Amino acid sequence: MTPPPDHPAIPPRKVGVLLMNLGTPDGPDPRSVKRYLGEFLSDRRVVEIPAIAWQPILRGIILNTRPKKSAHAYQQVWREDGSPLAAITKAQAARLKDAFGPGVLVDWAMRYGNPSIATRVQAMKDAGCERILLAPLYPQYCAATTATANDKAFAHLATMRWQPAIRTLPPYHDDPAYIAALKASVEEALARLPFTPDALLASFHGMPQRTLQLGDPYHCHCRKTARLLSEAMGRPVEVAFQSRFGPAKWLEPATDATLAAMPARGVRRVAIFAPGFSADCLETLEELAIRGQESFLAAGGTDFAYLPCLNDEDHGIEMLRTILSRELEGWVSLP
Repeated sequence: MTPPPDHPAIPPRKVGVLLMNLGTPDGPDPRSVKRYLGEFLSDRRVVEIPAIAWQPILRGIILNTRPKKSAHAYQQVWREDGSPLAAITKAQAARLKDAFGPGVLVDWAMRYGNPSIATRVQAMKDAGCERILLAPLYPQYCAATTATANDKAFAHLATMRWQPAIRTLPPYHDDPAYIAALKASVEEALARLPFTPDALLASFHGMPQRTLQLGDPYHCHCRKTARLLSEAMGRPVEVAFQSRFGPAKWLEPATDATLAAMPARGVRRVAIFAPGFSADCLETLEELAIRGQESFLAAGGTDFAYLPCLNDEDHGIEMLRTILSRELEGWVSLP
């Protein structure tokens, strides 16, 4: 049917796929980091302390001390094209641009920082996307990662009169495509090393122990990923949890303590990787590859290697294409 002459322009109908990751400051400077940390640490999904108790600590102490230190860390890993996490997520979206046919728009967004989830959801709707698959790129489900990314999209949807239909990507911690991609990526990285590791350590982002007690499945998902990968590779994979913050008890064992203790038990050569991260970022490139190496060698280790995340390499992109295609079934006729 031909619309009347005064009818607003109608874009062709499309389906959207929005890749969502954690976030990053706009620059590696204290002011940008302070703005980013203020948004990140104000998320009630991330810090589950009543705001009346937490905000004075955050505004009065943390945001006046931590940004300078964190900015120095970001400066060590910042790339010419910006934050590693943002640059890699953008590259993942670019490589998936034509993976699902001409009627599917693939975009990316950050939960904290830019480009924001709200602006990209709106851009997809404005471009004609009447159906959107929200894809939080967290293999292991956690309320502080997967749920808050979806929350942000839902919050913007609540402001829209004409909402698109929505699907969300489930956690894929035990998906055969994910385990196979990890196996291939890790084995290829190990084959390039000039030494044979005595141990292979999987470091997942830490969470407060309280989240497990409240019913968050994250700890179980991490353990299952490591077990399945160990079985697939036919070798042991140790598990540790990094990035502790604050005085509360966190999931254990801690990555830094594990690395420091390894040489004393005869592990002098180690390879570490971060299967819970879909893209390399500050926590992998600075915390593990730089500070982790320093602590391991200082404790008596002789050889250390950090193995990259799946990133926008072939194994990771094929895995994303597989799991996203599955979630798009019924919406599009896949090529």
